[in-house]
Amino acid sequence: MRVKKIGIVSRFDNQEALDMARKIIEAFEEKVDIVLSPGTAEHLCINDRCTPVENMRDEGVELIISVGGDGTVLRSISKMDDPLPTLGINLGTLGFLVDVQPDEAISAMEDVLRGFTYTERSRLAVHINGRALPPATNEVVLITARPAKILTFRVSVDESMIEELRADGVVFATPTGSTAYAMSAGGPIVDPRVDASLIVPLAPFKLSARPWVVPASSKISVEMTIPEKEAAIVIDGQHSYNIKASDKVILTKAKNPARFVSSSINSFYEKVQSKLA
Repeated sequence: MRVKKIGIVSRFDNQEALDMARKIIEAFEEKVDIVLSPGTAEHLCINDRCTPVENMRDEGVELIISVGGDGTVLRSISKMDDPLPTLGINLGTLGFLVDVQPDEAISAMEDVLRGFTYTERSRLAVHINGRALPPATNEVVLITARPAKILTFRVSVDESMIEELRADGVVFATPTGSTAYAMSAGGPIVDPRVDASLIVPLAPFKLSARPWVVPASSKISVEMTIPEKEAAIVIDGQHSYNIKASDKVILTKAKNPARFVSSSINSFYEKVQSKLA
């Protein structure tokens, strides 16, 4: 079924991204209804089409076109409780979440507007002392809030302690995030079709501390064990929260997944080979 309404989100501090967003609007505004995220609308001076990303589903938007890099995609998804399918146009660097190159954007859009399929990828729900934070599409990082200070913390899976660590921090990643911070920290690359969560220590003090892969259905809990230490929780590199030793962080599989428009341009394995070559 042909797409009737799309939303466009761009990296609005990047002129190349704004130019691409304008090019898409000019190419397709007579074929499909288009709304823009507030930042994109303001910088393109098209304020009559402005709709906050979190309201786009209610406004009948069927998919989001994200123009920028992985950060632009992650920011958009984090604003939606039930994420719309997203097609990423890569104006960033590596871009594991953005399949389409700028010179392919118009032809890819023409194909997608005739109808599309999408894949679902699990997210991590995050709670601190019972308070819900934005879900993570890539990862949740527990890290020291003070440079050059080591943290001591306990990690449990389904009420069973798996590690009591002294480390710079720890990354809790989805398979989607396995090619991001978790990979840089020595974690495995995980096919997004695998229903799992990763636990990857950051510079652990003991050499026996290794990455874990656990079922996505697991309840992961984290507690700091030295009261005077300061730490922060960072979600997808977008949201940061300070935590104290008395705080309890709980991670579970989020109710609603992230959704990405299927692209025949690259399979996951081809993408990894090309991006990391």
